[in-house]
Amino acid sequence: MIEKELIQEKLKEVLYPGFTKSIVAFGFVKAVETNEDGVYIEVDISSSAPEIENELREDVTKKIKLLGAKKVDVVIKKPTIPKQSSSQGKNIAPGVKNFVMVSSGKGGVGKSTTTVNLAIALAMQGKKVGLLDADIYGPNIPRMMGVAGEQPEIIANKVKPLLSHGVEVMSMGSLMEEGQSLVWRGAMIMKAIQQLLRDVMWGDLDVMIIDMPPGTGDAQLTLAQSVPVTTGVCVTTPQKVALDDTERSLDMFKKLHIPIAGIVENMSGFISPDTGKEYDIFGKGTTKPLAEKFETVVLGEIPIEPSIREGGDSGKPVVFHNPDSQTAKKYQEAATKLWETIEQINKDGGVDNEAIQPTTPPGVSACSS
Repeated sequence: MIEKELIQEKLKEVLYPGFTKSIVAFGFVKAVETNEDGVYIEVDISSSAPEIENELREDVTKKIKLLGAKKVDVVIKKPTIPKQSSSQGKNIAPGVKNFVMVSSGKGGVGKSTTTVNLAIALAMQGKKVGLLDADIYGPNIPRMMGVAGEQPEIIANKVKPLLSHGVEVMSMGSLMEEGQSLVWRGAMIMKAIQQLLRDVMWGDLDVMIIDMPPGTGDAQLTLAQSVPVTTGVCVTTPQKVALDDTERSLDMFKKLHIPIAGIVENMSGFISPDTGKEYDIFGKGTTKPLAEKFETVVLGEIPIEPSIREGGDSGKPVVFHNPDSQTAKKYQEAATKLWETIEQINKDGGVDNEAIQPTTPPGVSACSS
């Protein structure tokens, strides 16, 4: 009879499809039993996609048979959530009708700046908007939204979001001392994101824009499992090295079955403050082939403009404080396209929660901060 400890160790070699972590690390292994007849293993996953189930069953069986087991019985439990609209299904923030995951493949591409200006642009267009800073390690939203240093009010064990530029805002940066670092493992990050959704007094919102950490990992999967993400936005810059990572983010959306609203090409040309002339110092228009590959669109090509940086540092986002600028108009156009996509997704039947296919544990999108 094979010892349970040996089986557990072998299961650590079984990676969850699309991720670099094992089903043990994700906590998906719920039971291991062994006797003279063979081995029984129960795995509880968060995806109902049959290809995930089949791949895991095959991999687990193969690994355990290497230990000498003649019979391996693998039971995989999956969610049985029916198809719902984006305002139904599993939603730990039920007052929110639509969720937009803004992600990036790498840091430093302007993800948070894009998130802030898209959120405010939608609010300026008459939508009830919330902005959640899920970038736990690098919470820049409070400064960009002009609420750095402000402490949220606690009411009956719930946190009241801050209000800025017509947008409800919450960030881990508003709940801890300025400059304090968070040295947390993935499980704590996942719990923090769930609490920011569940334990904050979000109003009845038309849409919540969520600033994700860069990359593809625990946070993205946690969000996809906690709320029905309506659509994802990816932020990138024109350089090839950024586009390589952007492709991974777009692929993540596909694996999570999150509709892609489009790509925002940030730092797309430089506008001289003296002459108003535009220079393509990092390139321009390089995201279009990638958008076509993933059957999506470029929501906007946002140039480098000093007012964007100044607005982010001073808490005066360009789309609100300099609405007549070329950049502000591009953000407004991008927000309009985003909302049109949201409406179309809902018209077509909403988000298919049953199809959500995590590539990480409970833990999407525009690109980088």
